[in-house]
Amino acid sequence: MTDGEPRVLTIGEAQALPSGPFELGHRSLQSGLRAWVERQTGHPLGYIEQLYTFADRDRTGDERVISISYLGLTREEQADRSAAHSWRGWYDYFPWEDHRAGVPSILRDILVPRLSAWADEAEDLGVRRDRRQRVAYAFDLDDRDWNEELVLQRYELLYEATLVAEATRGRDGGSPSVPGRPMIADHRRILATGIARLRTKIKYRPVVFELMPPAFTLLQLQRTVEALAGRLVHKQNFRRLIEQQDLVEETGETVSETRGPPAKRFRFRQTVLAERTVAGTKLPLSRA
Repeated sequence: MTDGEPRVLTIGEAQALPSGPFELGHRSLQSGLRAWVERQTGHPLGYIEQLYTFADRDRTGDERVISISYLGLTREEQADRSAAHSWRGWYDYFPWEDHRAGVPSILRDILVPRLSAWADEAEDLGVRRDRRQRVAYAFDLDDRDWNEELVLQRYELLYEATLVAEATRGRDGGSPSVPGRPMIADHRRILATGIARLRTKIKYRPVVFELMPPAFTLLQLQRTVEALAGRLVHKQNFRRLIEQQDLVEETGETVSETRGPPAKRFRFRQTVLAERTVAGTKLPLSRA
């Protein structure tokens, strides 16, 4: 998180995620991951967890490649600046996923009309009905509530409708791609999977604190959760749940944050990780 925005560490002119082959010299998959990321970006990894195994055909060309992906959480200020890697905002790749300021215009003006046209062009009635239902469910149509966790489903629908650049590589025809920075191979699909996992995980585990500085205000914590989720949360409910679950403790310091009185600074209670392993810890994503 930097300046209130979630970011991803990339290589190759921001078109790829750090990656590399598992070698005999690597003690484990995790050690191989850490070695490749640090070699390619100069950035040491902290918290990581295995994300998903990608093994679909034609992921990277003619050769069948299996990729085991990981989700890592870190802070940008720890990295040395280099032309070999860069930090990019999540929403550069998925501009339709940020609903903090309301429904994005790209969703209303571009994505929904083109997905609806794609659904209606199916000759088979059953296929046409199935497409309409999937689009409505994933993209909040028919008065459905926006589900921030369906990042991957939305991207894969756009891919199936050939509305993203990755779907038309090496093919003739296809619709012009919608706004959103493309990536090599299926790296944007992997990124979508990571975002979806984190959006789900912040609701039941306190992983968000991996992205926070040592001391922070409750407003900073709320803004971080909102940035990750791409939607606003209810301020009073958020603070009430944080207090009820005893997630943080006061540092005794204050900071001027708004025009009102100075805000208290907090730190994460390290014992929460052990205490919540089984029970889980929720951070609320109720409507603002």
